[in-house]
Amino acid sequence: MGLEPRTLPPSPNWYCTRCSDAVPGGLFGFAARTSVFLVRVGPGAGAIPGTPPFRVIGELVGHTEKVSGFTFSHHPGQYHLCATSSDDGTVKIWDVETKTVVTEHALHQHTISALHWSPRVKDLIVSGDEKGVVFCYWLNRNDSQHLFIEPRTIFCLTCSPHHEDLVAIGYKDGIVVIIDISKKGEVIHRLRGHDDEIHSIAWCPLPGEDCLSLNQEENSEEPEITNGKVKTETPETKGCYLATGSKDQTIRIWSCSRGRGVMILKLPFLKRRGGGIDPTVKERLWVTLYWPKNQPTQLISSCFGGELLLWDLTQSWRRKYTLFSTSAEGQNHSRIVFNLCPLQTEDDKQLLLSTSMDRDVKCWDMATLECCWTLPSLGGFAYSLAFSPVDLGCLAIGVGDGMIRVWNTLSIKNNYDVKNFWQGVKSKVTALCWHPNKEGCLAFGTDDGKVGLYDTYSNKPPQISSTYHKKTVYTLAWGPPVPPMPLGGEGDRPSLTLYSCGGEGIVLQHNPWKLSGEAFDINKLIRDTNSTKYKLPVHTEISWKADGKIMALGNEDGSIEIFQVPNLKLICIIQQHHKLVNTITWHHEHGSQPELSYLMASGSNNAVIYVHNLKTVIESNPESPVTMTEPYRTLSGHTAKITSLAWSPHHDGRLVSASYDGTAQVWDTLREEPLCNFRGHRGRLLCVAWSPLDPDCIYSGADDFCVYKWLISMQDHSRPPQGKKSIELEKKRLSQPKPKAKKKKKPTLRMLIKQESLEGNEESIKENSVPTENGVSDQEGEEEAQEPESPCGLTTMDARESIVCTPVSSSFEKSKVTINNKVTLLKKEPPKEKSEASIKKRKARSMLPLSTSLDHRSKEELHHDCLVLATAKHSKERNEDMSADLEERFHLGLFTDRPTLYRMIETEGKGHLENGHPELFHQLMLWKGDLKGVLQTAAERGELTDNLVAMAPVAGYHVWLWAVEAFAKQLCFQDQHVKAASHLLSIHKVYEAVELLKSNHFYREAIAVAKARLRPEDPVLKDLYLSWGTILERDGHYAIAAKCYLGATSTYDAAKVLAKKGDAASLRTAAELAVIVGENELSASLALRCAQELLLAKNWVGAQEALQLHESLQGQRLVFCLLELLCKHLEEKQLPEGRTSTSSSSSSSSYHSWATGTEGPFVQRVTTVWKSVFSLDTPGKYHTALKKLQDVKYPSATNNTPSKQLLLHICHDLTLVVLNQQVASWDEAVIALLRAVVRSYDSGNFTIMQEIHWTFLPDGCDHLRDKLGDDQSPATPAFKSLEAFYIYGQLYEIWWSLSRSESSVWAIAGHKRTPLVKQSQQPDSPRTEETDSRASSPQEPHWPPQSDLRLTERSQRVLSACKELLSEKHAILQDSQRTVAGVQETLAEMIRQHQKSQLCKSTTSSPDKNELEQETEQQVPSTQSQCKEETNEPVSLPELTKRLTEANERIAKFPESMKTWPFPDVLECCLVLLCIKSQCPGCVTQETQQQAQELLRKYGTTKTYRRHCQTSACELERT
Repeated sequence: MGLEPRTLPPSPNWYCTRCSDAVPGGLFGFAARTSVFLVRVGPGAGAIPGTPPFRVIGELVGHTEKVSGFTFSHHPGQYHLCATSSDDGTVKIWDVETKTVVTEHALHQHTISALHWSPRVKDLIVSGDEKGVVFCYWLNRNDSQHLFIEPRTIFCLTCSPHHEDLVAIGYKDGIVVIIDISKKGEVIHRLRGHDDEIHSIAWCPLPGEDCLSLNQEENSEEPEITNGKVKTETPETKGCYLATGSKDQTIRIWSCSRGRGVMILKLPFLKRRGGGIDPTVKERLWVTLYWPKNQPTQLISSCFGGELLLWDLTQSWRRKYTLFSTSAEGQNHSRIVFNLCPLQTEDDKQLLLSTSMDRDVKCWDMATLECCWTLPSLGGFAYSLAFSPVDLGCLAIGVGDGMIRVWNTLSIKNNYDVKNFWQGVKSKVTALCWHPNKEGCLAFGTDDGKVGLYDTYSNKPPQISSTYHKKTVYTLAWGPPVPPMPLGGEGDRPSLTLYSCGGEGIVLQHNPWKLSGEAFDINKLIRDTNSTKYKLPVHTEISWKADGKIMALGNEDGSIEIFQVPNLKLICIIQQHHKLVNTITWHHEHGSQPELSYLMASGSNNAVIYVHNLKTVIESNPESPVTMTEPYRTLSGHTAKITSLAWSPHHDGRLVSASYDGTAQVWDTLREEPLCNFRGHRGRLLCVAWSPLDPDCIYSGADDFCVYKWLISMQDHSRPPQGKKSIELEKKRLSQPKPKAKKKKKPTLRMLIKQESLEGNEESIKENSVPTENGVSDQEGEEEAQEPESPCGLTTMDARESIVCTPVSSSFEKSKVTINNKVTLLKKEPPKEKSEASIKKRKARSMLPLSTSLDHRSKEELHHDCLVLATAKHSKERNEDMSADLEERFHLGLFTDRPTLYRMIETEGKGHLENGHPELFHQLMLWKGDLKGVLQTAAERGELTDNLVAMAPVAGYHVWLWAVEAFAKQLCFQDQHVKAASHLLSIHKVYEAVELLKSNHFYREAIAVAKARLRPEDPVLKDLYLSWGTILERDGHYAIAAKCYLGATSTYDAAKVLAKKGDAASLRTAAELAVIVGENELSASLALRCAQELLLAKNWVGAQEALQLHESLQGQRLVFCLLELLCKHLEEKQLPEGRTSTSSSSSSSSYHSWATGTEGPFVQRVTTVWKSVFSLDTPGKYHTALKKLQDVKYPSATNNTPSKQLLLHICHDLTLVVLNQQVASWDEAVIALLRAVVRSYDSGNFTIMQEIHWTFLPDGCDHLRDKLGDDQSPATPAFKSLEAFYIYGQLYEIWWSLSRSESSVWAIAGHKRTPLVKQSQQPDSPRTEETDSRASSPQEPHWPPQSDLRLTERSQRVLSACKELLSEKHAILQDSQRTVAGVQETLAEMIRQHQKSQLCKSTTSSPDKNELEQETEQQVPSTQSQCKEETNEPVSLPELTKRLTEANERIAKFPESMKTWPFPDVLECCLVLLCIKSQCPGCVTQETQQQAQELLRKYGTTKTYRRHCQTSACELERT
């Protein structure tokens, strides 16, 4: 496995005559979708020794639709130039070194189908289109020439390598012409012989006709005379051979001097090796040619099934060929080859590159005819990535082209060792999951709902589950079986079963031992176990914790449910996301901190990633489900929805995310920090996977048909791009069809090509899908751009006609009708001068027009009618002549007998039908009395009318019922569903009418009918409400959906759907609704969410009103009250935290009157407001509020915790402080106050920490010590920690006051003076790392020794109390913890270095047992060594292990109370004391100074502290 980035590119475009090319030196390019991918081949590729010498180096991006042609300039000095043609109508000239467009033209008005850069003229590019137009474009002079040779579709063209003016053109109908562009496209030769498409034209590499001894073919159809004239031999026509390959299964060699064919090569039918395609199928053929340079006696061609043939042309009577790659099985292409191009590498190797329908690019050694290497590619979106947990380095890729790729990323000899699995798939592969223990067992899911199991080590087709999902399979997961598990043959069951989540919202459990059995819907078990009465949410994601004891289900409404095995007991509901959950992943269990395995990361259609710590919930095993509304960590930065997440198996708490913003982001979740951002994709990312072996390597897949392997260390960006990424706008623009595409009528050949491509075997993957140009469709359905298309890149029509053209044509018909109506109205408007006679009503159409016309013939005919009629009336017997006369004169039936009259009516009726008047025919049949026959005929022809159905009862009751049903069916075909339902109601078919309306989405009408005609308790009515509600919810009509759920008495779902929008108004309405219907727990959760949303706008009044909705939120009301008072307090003191804690300014804040009308100490103000506003005036009420708030736990803070969230959490702790003080529970008050202080300390917010000290400890900690009593109190360790933090904060205040020139409460200045170096700003973070750097920063003030500053008495008291901070026990503990962290970091780096070195070694080399130690001694310096660090000596593995063991032993000796409660950094406090000493000599006692120096000398072993020690020592010497 190489350590360089790799690309698995999109497949080369199909059915293009020239969409790949190469130039000497080793540069190869191929067109794929809307761009061109460049591959460096040969020694210059920079590949790892031993691996194939090629590398994907870049992409030419600029076309908006499919690239149909690609050609390099083959002129020395111009190898960096190339040209492309596209279905967007442009030809672009590129510089591949800069990957930019040099120039372009859009001369063609029709789809470009052929392109070639002249090998003789440096700046000439020739292109042809499907209408037969040829353009010659001269780059240097920006000039062009328009040529129209033949009104035929051009398939290919090739410029002559020997004469600069000759171009050979091949057409769709098999004609080949050679033209002279200098003579305005005059046809030099018209070569007839092929009778089907010309796929390729190759000129003989040598001029003249002496290189081959060929005679004219006897069956050649080309005469000596071309174009009707005898051609004289000219320099243009003398001496050159031309080869053409056609779909008619022949290759023809032509003589240009004679203008006729001289050889015909018929493609042989070869026995396919390992394939399943019938070689006799003509439609599967594509014949491409290459005539090797300086080898005129050899010709290379493709064949039926992907084989390559080397033809020997030395003897015209023998058809001798050599098959490529005869020695190695499976090296040939498995499907037809589209392009061949030669390449000469830097070391003069002659190679041949081929592109094929099997989506492989192969390189052939022309010396041996063997395959050198294969570059696999993707023909669809990369939906899923999964590394095998058993076969490390084995990466499975689920692709939208209907194939699974399994990539052995550890292969030493082949960087792209990829196997394809297509059998039994036949659809887009949207989900993959390897079995955790069984080797080679891969589960897959598809977009048509199929779930299957592949054994990747065998060639057997996959096992397919008999139970399909109704929609796309979103996720697969292996987990323990849950009841009822279908038993195996002998009563035992598998240890792991397969779970699949589909787009319809169902999770199925499949028995891997018996996939033919029915899968189990786990919703049944969930409903039974948890006695669920409301509608279960629509599931969109499933994820099992690694130990198999906990299952997480993500839902469409954004909630995540946590279940416990074996009966799936619901223990927790996470209400964090408010949109569909796309991905959930649990932290691995093999980290250095076992508690991290309880971390669960999740991503949704929102751009925010949440990480939750479920340790407390899982270990407590609650009786009723716990609702979590606060995340452990929040990762913000992406600008579009999250599609995939993956934890690093090498680090603790490191996560990578994939997003629709087109980037992948690596996060340090514990610190909430973005580390690295990858922006290599050109599409929306769909999946991401962390390499199980290389900590620096990540794989990602996207809808740009690419999978990238990229290295974290090589990325330039650390966070996602902000704002809307250009890719989104580009996709929206490109997804719109061009206006001309609607008008352009595609030729019939495209339909034929599409139909031909469909005729094959099942191996043709998803070939009935619609190709796209460049863009991608929406997330619901991907249109594959690589599917069989028409030749030359023309868009196929058969699928488009059924999908796209139908609405277009219907809209066109509608517009036509509108126009006709307008015209009719204009015609009907009578001019003023028209007479009354001209506007008389039209005469009614005659019922018997034929009889009437026969009665208006000549007098002789009428007389003869009379004679025939008299004879018929008065003769007793009719002879044949009389019968013939009566049959001919059917109109006489009006005067003869009834049978003759019937014949007359039938004849008249047929005439009405032929003339398009069925209603007249029906009336005639009614006259005849055959009403039943009329109804049957009308029903068969779809011509029933209201009048006919109204008359049906005359024929009987049953005839009427039948007629109404038939009319209803007819109306359905005419899309008149409501009218059809009304007719069904007329015959009392209520259920059928309701079902008809429901199935055609007329839910409102269906409910009206059901409500009016059915019993109120009928289950059909409830089903209607739920079905309509589901659709409305999916479409975002949440309010109407809530009405539906209320109508179905699903009150819980009504409240949930109202809250889906997530704004404050919706949440409040949902909470009020939940209160009304009695869903108390849900109401409380929604009301709290509403209050938190209103907090964003500083709408304190609205937040309190929301919290009033539920009694259980009384405690939260107190928290919000304290938060409001604190924010107001901070604003009054003009501190930034009061302004930045929320999104809006203070001027727009909606404060309560009580927030501004009180005075006095802060705690007193809080209790006064509680008493007056919330009636909190008795110990019992305080106890009640305390009990409600004690159960709420918030995660610890980090530097990246948002200030709004931080303040809320701190105020929660401060509320507990006040409540505990009021009930005299001083132990708990101290602990809660310490939590608030530590939370602000961890977040780096020194200002808030000091404000807590000033408001809650205005006179220090002495009164708390008195309240706690003796040292035996359980809160004494917490109190000592709190006191230390208090002194720590005061110490910083003293230090900073010495930096100012004016007097303060801490220091009194004798006269104004400026420090030697001014401090740019006050540090606001007490964190160790930041303080360390601050202590030695050149920006710090250094006062001269003769300063007149005097410290106040208060400062003296603080400095005397600083001995509490200089605790050697805490110094030892903190030093041990730093040692453990440093050693773990060093070990992690050693492991990474070792893995990298191992991956670069050959698999045949045997590792030495001391190899790891030797490598680390050579590569990894220690970060903790006291003596070795200064000389940067390496540290061995045993030495590191020893340090780690000793440090852990020291930590274990300390009491739990010391390890539980945080303590300020002792060394940091020593440094601050020494800085104060340097600025104000004499203020720190000699004893304290010596103690601080001794602690720094003993425990300040890291670089940071040693640097500070040296700085402080120098300053003290100066003083």
